Amino acid sequence: MNKDFFKTTKILDGGMGQELLARGMEPKGTLWSANALIEEKYHDLILNIHNDFIKSGADVIVTTTFTTRRKRLRENGIEDQFKSLNQKACEIAQKAKLNNPHIKIAGGLPPQDLTYEEDKRSEKEITKDHLELAEILNPSVDFFYFDVWSSIKEIRCGIEAIKKFNKPYLVGAHISEGNSLPSGEKISAINSIITENCLGVILACVSPENYENNLDEIQKLKVPFGFKLNGFITTKPKGGYTSQYKENDGSNPNSFLGQRKDLDPEKISIFAKKFRENGATILGGCCETRPSHIEAIKKHYLNFVPFLTK
Repeated sequence: MNKDFFKTTKILDGGMGQELLARGMEPKGTLWSANALIEEKYHDLILNIHNDFIKSGADVIVTTTFTTRRKRLRENGIEDQFKSLNQKACEIAQKAKLNNPHIKIAGGLPPQDLTYEEDKRSEKEITKDHLELAEILNPSVDFFYFDVWSSIKEIRCGIEAIKKFNKPYLVGAHISEGNSLPSGEKISAINSIITENCLGVILACVSPENYENNLDEIQKLKVPFGFKLNGFITTKPKGGYTSQYKENDGSNPNSFLGQRKDLDPEKISIFAKKFRENGATILGGCCETRPSHIEAIKKHYLNFVPFLTK
Protein backbone atom coordinates (compact mmCIF):
# COMPACT_ATOMS: atom_id res chain seq x y z
CA MET A 1 0.00 0.00 0.00
CA ASN A 2 1.22 3.50 -0.85
CA LYS A 3 2.38 5.12 2.40
CA ASP A 4 1.42 8.54 0.99
CA PHE A 5 -2.21 7.42 0.72
CA PHE A 6 -3.55 10.05 3.14
CA LYS A 7 -1.40 12.92 1.86
CA THR A 8 -4.26 13.64 -0.51
CA THR A 9 -7.81 13.90 0.82
CA LYS A 10 -9.45 10.56 1.61
CA ILE A 11 -12.85 9.79 3.12
CA LEU A 12 -13.30 7.25 5.89
CA ASP A 13 -16.60 5.50 6.66
CA GLY A 14 -18.99 6.36 9.48
CA GLY A 15 -20.22 4.63 12.62
CA MET A 16 -21.02 0.94 12.18
CA GLY A 17 -22.24 0.11 15.70
CA GLN A 18 -24.84 2.85 15.98
CA GLU A 19 -25.90 2.33 12.36
CA LEU A 20 -26.61 -1.34 13.09
CA LEU A 21 -28.86 -0.31 15.97
CA ALA A 22 -30.57 2.34 13.85
CA ARG A 23 -31.35 -0.31 11.23
CA GLY A 24 -32.90 -2.73 13.66
CA MET A 25 -30.18 -4.89 15.19
CA GLU A 26 -31.36 -6.06 18.60
CA PRO A 27 -28.77 -5.26 21.29
CA LYS A 28 -27.44 -8.01 23.50
CA GLY A 29 -25.59 -7.19 26.70
CA THR A 30 -22.41 -5.21 26.12
CA LEU A 31 -21.70 -6.89 22.79
CA TRP A 32 -22.89 -3.93 20.71
CA SER A 33 -21.76 -4.44 17.07
CA ALA A 34 -20.35 -7.90 17.84
CA ASN A 35 -23.93 -9.17 18.12
CA ALA A 36 -24.32 -8.61 14.36
CA LEU A 37 -21.43 -11.03 13.81
CA ILE A 38 -22.80 -13.61 16.23
CA GLU A 39 -26.27 -13.62 14.69
CA GLU A 40 -26.13 -14.80 11.08
CA LYS A 41 -29.33 -12.93 10.28
CA TYR A 42 -27.40 -9.66 10.64
CA HIS A 43 -24.47 -10.54 8.36
CA ASP A 44 -26.13 -9.03 5.31
CA LEU A 45 -26.94 -5.93 7.36
CA ILE A 46 -23.22 -5.39 8.06
CA LEU A 47 -22.46 -5.89 4.37
CA ASN A 48 -25.19 -3.47 3.33
CA ILE A 49 -23.86 -0.81 5.69
CA HIS A 50 -20.32 -1.24 4.35
CA ASN A 51 -21.72 -0.90 0.83
CA ASP A 52 -23.78 2.17 1.69
CA PHE A 53 -20.76 3.93 3.16
CA ILE A 54 -18.83 3.11 -0.02
CA LYS A 55 -21.68 4.39 -2.20
CA SER A 56 -21.70 7.55 -0.11
CA GLY A 57 -18.07 8.20 -0.99
CA ALA A 58 -15.92 6.35 1.55
CA ASP A 59 -12.48 5.37 0.33
CA VAL A 60 -11.92 3.23 3.44
CA ILE A 61 -14.11 0.88 5.46
CA VAL A 62 -13.19 -0.39 8.92
CA THR A 63 -13.73 -4.00 9.97
CA THR A 64 -16.55 -4.55 12.48
CA THR A 65 -14.16 -5.52 15.27
CA PHE A 66 -14.58 -2.83 17.92
CA THR A 67 -16.30 -5.14 20.42
CA THR A 68 -14.75 -8.44 19.36
CA ARG A 69 -11.88 -7.86 21.79
CA ARG A 70 -11.40 -10.70 24.29
CA LYS A 71 -12.42 -8.59 27.29
CA ARG A 72 -15.85 -7.77 25.89
CA LEU A 73 -16.50 -11.34 24.71
CA ARG A 74 -15.37 -12.68 28.08
CA GLU A 75 -17.83 -10.42 29.89
CA ASN A 76 -20.60 -11.97 27.81
CA GLY A 77 -19.47 -15.58 28.20
CA ILE A 78 -18.46 -16.15 24.56
CA GLU A 79 -14.70 -15.73 24.58
CA ASP A 80 -14.42 -19.03 22.71
CA GLN A 81 -15.77 -17.22 19.62
CA PHE A 82 -12.92 -14.69 19.53
CA LYS A 83 -11.24 -16.06 16.41
CA SER A 84 -14.38 -16.92 14.45
CA LEU A 85 -16.06 -13.54 15.02
CA ASN A 86 -13.01 -11.57 13.95
CA GLN A 87 -12.61 -13.78 10.90
CA LYS A 88 -16.27 -13.21 10.03
CA ALA A 89 -15.80 -9.43 10.26
CA CYS A 90 -12.91 -9.70 7.79
CA GLU A 91 -14.91 -11.96 5.49
CA ILE A 92 -17.79 -9.48 5.28
CA ALA A 93 -15.45 -6.54 4.66
CA GLN A 94 -13.78 -8.53 1.88
CA LYS A 95 -17.20 -9.13 0.28
CA ALA A 96 -17.75 -5.39 0.22
CA LYS A 97 -14.37 -4.86 -1.43
CA LEU A 98 -15.01 -7.55 -4.02
CA ASN A 99 -17.42 -5.28 -5.88
CA ASN A 100 -15.51 -2.13 -4.93
CA PRO A 101 -11.85 -2.99 -5.50
CA HIS A 102 -10.82 0.67 -5.26
CA ILE A 103 -11.53 0.87 -1.53
CA LYS A 104 -9.15 0.01 1.29
CA ILE A 105 -9.97 -2.15 4.30
CA ALA A 106 -8.72 -0.89 7.65
CA GLY A 107 -8.24 -3.61 10.25
CA GLY A 108 -9.85 -2.11 13.33
CA LEU A 109 -7.79 -2.71 16.46
CA PRO A 110 -9.92 -1.44 19.36
CA PRO A 111 -8.64 -0.56 22.84
CA GLN A 112 -8.05 -3.92 24.49
CA ASP A 113 -9.33 -2.95 27.93
CA LEU A 114 -11.76 -0.04 28.46
CA THR A 115 -13.21 2.48 26.02
CA TYR A 116 -12.36 6.20 26.31
CA GLU A 117 -10.07 5.34 29.24
CA GLU A 118 -6.32 4.76 29.55
CA ASP A 119 -5.26 1.10 29.59
CA LYS A 120 -3.15 0.90 32.75
CA ARG A 121 -2.06 -2.71 32.32
CA SER A 122 1.54 -3.62 31.54
CA GLU A 123 2.94 -3.00 28.07
CA LYS A 124 3.52 -6.73 27.73
CA GLU A 125 -0.18 -7.49 28.27
CA ILE A 126 -1.37 -4.75 25.94
CA THR A 127 1.04 -5.73 23.18
CA LYS A 128 0.08 -9.41 23.47
CA ASP A 129 -3.63 -8.61 23.09
CA HIS A 130 -3.11 -6.42 20.05
CA LEU A 131 -0.83 -8.97 18.39
CA GLU A 132 -3.38 -11.74 18.86
CA LEU A 133 -6.07 -9.75 17.07
CA ALA A 134 -3.71 -8.39 14.43
CA GLU A 135 -2.70 -11.96 13.50
CA ILE A 136 -6.32 -12.66 12.55
CA LEU A 137 -6.89 -9.40 10.69
CA ASN A 138 -3.60 -9.20 8.82
CA PRO A 139 -4.40 -11.45 5.80
CA SER A 140 -7.58 -9.51 5.01
CA VAL A 141 -6.73 -5.84 5.54
CA ASP A 142 -4.75 -3.16 3.72
CA PHE A 143 -3.63 -1.42 6.89
CA PHE A 144 -4.28 -1.42 10.62
CA TYR A 145 -6.38 1.24 12.34
CA PHE A 146 -5.77 1.95 16.05
CA ASP A 147 -9.41 2.60 16.83
CA VAL A 148 -10.09 5.15 19.63
CA TRP A 149 -6.99 4.75 21.79
CA SER A 150 -6.33 6.79 24.91
CA SER A 151 -2.58 6.94 25.65
CA ILE A 152 0.86 7.12 24.09
CA LYS A 153 1.71 3.84 25.83
CA GLU A 154 -1.10 2.02 24.01
CA ILE A 155 0.03 3.42 20.68
CA ARG A 156 3.60 2.37 21.37
CA CYS A 157 2.35 -1.14 22.20
CA GLY A 158 0.27 -1.26 19.03
CA ILE A 159 3.23 -0.29 16.88
CA GLU A 160 5.29 -3.03 18.49
CA ALA A 161 2.48 -5.58 18.10
CA ILE A 162 2.13 -5.12 14.34
CA LYS A 163 5.83 -4.66 13.57
CA LYS A 164 6.24 -8.23 12.30
CA PHE A 165 3.67 -7.63 9.53
CA ASN A 166 5.46 -4.58 8.10
CA LYS A 167 2.05 -3.17 7.27
CA PRO A 168 1.04 0.52 7.49
CA TYR A 169 -1.13 1.84 10.30
CA LEU A 170 -3.40 4.79 11.03
CA VAL A 171 -3.53 6.10 14.60
CA GLY A 172 -6.96 7.00 15.95
CA ALA A 173 -6.44 8.80 19.26
CA HIS A 174 -9.28 9.95 21.50
CA ILE A 175 -9.78 13.09 23.55
CA SER A 176 -12.95 13.16 25.64
CA GLU A 177 -12.67 16.73 26.86
CA GLY A 178 -10.09 19.50 26.96
CA ASN A 179 -6.70 19.26 25.29
CA SER A 180 -5.26 15.94 26.43
CA LEU A 181 -5.74 12.24 25.88
CA PRO A 182 -7.37 10.41 28.82
CA SER A 183 -3.79 9.60 29.90
CA GLY A 184 -3.08 13.33 30.26
CA GLU A 185 -0.74 13.50 27.27
CA LYS A 186 -0.93 15.87 24.30
CA ILE A 187 -1.69 14.41 20.90
CA SER A 188 1.46 15.97 19.45
CA ALA A 189 3.47 13.61 21.71
CA ILE A 190 2.69 10.92 19.12
CA ASN A 191 5.43 12.49 16.99
CA SER A 192 8.03 10.95 19.30
CA ILE A 193 6.97 7.34 18.69
CA ILE A 194 5.54 7.01 15.19
CA THR A 195 7.51 5.06 12.61
CA GLU A 196 7.85 5.22 8.83
CA ASN A 197 4.82 2.90 8.50
CA CYS A 198 2.49 5.52 10.00
CA LEU A 199 -0.08 6.65 7.43
CA GLY A 200 -1.42 9.42 9.64
CA VAL A 201 -3.03 10.37 12.95
CA ILE A 202 -6.65 11.28 13.54
CA LEU A 203 -8.80 12.26 16.49
CA ALA A 204 -11.31 9.42 16.69
CA CYS A 205 -14.85 9.49 18.04
CA VAL A 206 -14.71 13.16 19.03
CA SER A 207 -17.13 16.01 18.60
CA PRO A 208 -16.42 18.63 15.91
CA GLU A 209 -15.99 21.22 18.65
CA ASN A 210 -13.46 19.07 20.49
CA TYR A 211 -11.49 18.50 17.31
CA GLU A 212 -11.38 22.24 16.69
CA ASN A 213 -10.33 22.83 20.30
CA ASN A 214 -7.25 20.67 19.67
CA LEU A 215 -6.43 22.00 16.22
CA ASP A 216 -3.19 23.72 17.30
CA GLU A 217 -1.84 20.45 18.68
CA ILE A 218 -3.06 18.44 15.69
CA GLN A 219 -1.27 20.76 13.28
CA LYS A 220 2.01 19.93 15.04
CA LEU A 221 1.80 16.35 13.82
CA LYS A 222 4.47 15.36 11.29
CA VAL A 223 2.14 13.10 9.32
CA PRO A 224 -1.25 13.50 7.59
CA PHE A 225 -4.05 14.16 10.08
CA GLY A 226 -7.82 14.34 10.33
CA PHE A 227 -10.82 12.99 12.19
CA LYS A 228 -13.69 10.59 12.71
CA LEU A 229 -16.39 12.81 14.20
CA ASN A 230 -19.15 11.49 16.46
CA GLY A 231 -22.66 12.70 17.18
CA PHE A 232 -22.72 12.00 20.92
CA ILE A 233 -23.36 14.77 23.42
CA THR A 234 -20.33 13.59 25.45
CA THR A 235 -17.88 10.72 25.72
CA LYS A 236 -17.21 11.54 29.37
CA PRO A 237 -20.54 11.10 31.16
CA LYS A 238 -21.06 11.85 34.81
CA GLY A 239 -19.82 8.88 36.82
CA GLY A 240 -17.52 7.74 34.03
CA TYR A 241 -18.05 5.81 30.82
CA THR A 242 -17.41 2.34 32.23
CA SER A 243 -19.78 2.62 35.19
CA GLN A 244 -22.52 4.09 33.01
CA TYR A 245 -21.99 1.43 30.37
CA LYS A 246 -22.54 -1.32 32.91
CA GLU A 247 -25.45 0.47 34.57
CA ASN A 248 -27.19 0.86 31.21
CA ASP A 249 -26.20 -2.71 30.13
CA GLY A 250 -24.35 -1.29 27.12
CA SER A 251 -27.22 -1.99 24.76
CA ASN A 252 -27.06 1.48 23.20
CA PRO A 253 -24.32 3.94 24.23
CA ASN A 254 -26.41 6.96 23.32
CA SER A 255 -28.68 6.09 26.25
CA PHE A 256 -26.03 7.64 28.53
CA LEU A 257 -23.75 9.54 26.13
CA GLY A 258 -26.67 11.32 24.51
CA GLN A 259 -27.50 11.87 20.86
CA ARG A 260 -27.07 15.29 19.30
CA LYS A 261 -29.96 16.45 17.14
CA ASP A 262 -28.12 19.41 15.62
CA LEU A 263 -25.42 17.52 13.69
CA ASP A 264 -27.28 16.83 10.49
CA PRO A 265 -25.29 15.92 7.35
CA GLU A 266 -25.03 19.51 6.15
CA LYS A 267 -23.64 20.78 9.46
CA ILE A 268 -21.12 17.94 9.66
CA SER A 269 -19.98 18.72 6.12
CA ILE A 270 -19.47 22.40 7.00
CA PHE A 271 -17.25 21.39 9.93
CA ALA A 272 -15.35 18.98 7.69
CA LYS A 273 -14.79 21.66 5.04
CA LYS A 274 -13.45 24.03 7.68
CA PHE A 275 -11.10 21.41 9.09
CA ARG A 276 -9.87 20.46 5.62
CA GLU A 277 -9.05 24.11 5.00
CA ASN A 278 -6.92 23.88 8.15
CA GLY A 279 -4.91 20.94 6.85
CA ALA A 280 -6.96 17.80 7.49
CA THR A 281 -6.78 15.21 4.71
CA ILE A 282 -8.37 12.26 6.54
CA LEU A 283 -12.11 12.85 6.87
CA GLY A 284 -14.71 10.54 8.36
CA GLY A 285 -17.38 9.82 10.90
CA CYS A 286 -17.75 7.70 13.98
CA CYS A 287 -20.70 6.91 16.26
CA GLU A 288 -24.02 8.45 15.16
CA THR A 289 -22.70 9.41 11.71
CA ARG A 290 -24.58 7.69 8.92
CA PRO A 291 -24.01 7.22 5.17
CA SER A 292 -25.85 10.48 4.59
CA HIS A 293 -23.21 12.31 6.67
CA ILE A 294 -20.37 10.77 4.66
CA GLU A 295 -22.19 11.61 1.42
CA ALA A 296 -22.55 15.23 2.52
CA ILE A 297 -18.88 15.52 3.51
CA LYS A 298 -17.76 14.40 0.08
CA LYS A 299 -20.45 16.16 -1.93
CA HIS A 300 -20.04 19.51 -0.18
CA TYR A 301 -16.57 20.35 -1.42
CA LEU A 302 -15.19 17.54 -3.56
CA ASN A 303 -17.68 17.99 -6.42
CA PHE A 304 -19.07 14.56 -5.65
CA VAL A 305 -22.26 13.43 -7.41
CA PRO A 306 -24.23 11.25 -4.93
CA PHE A 307 -25.53 7.93 -6.15
CA LEU A 308 -27.10 6.42 -3.06
CA THR A 309 -30.23 4.55 -3.99
CA LYS A 310 -33.29 6.09 -2.46
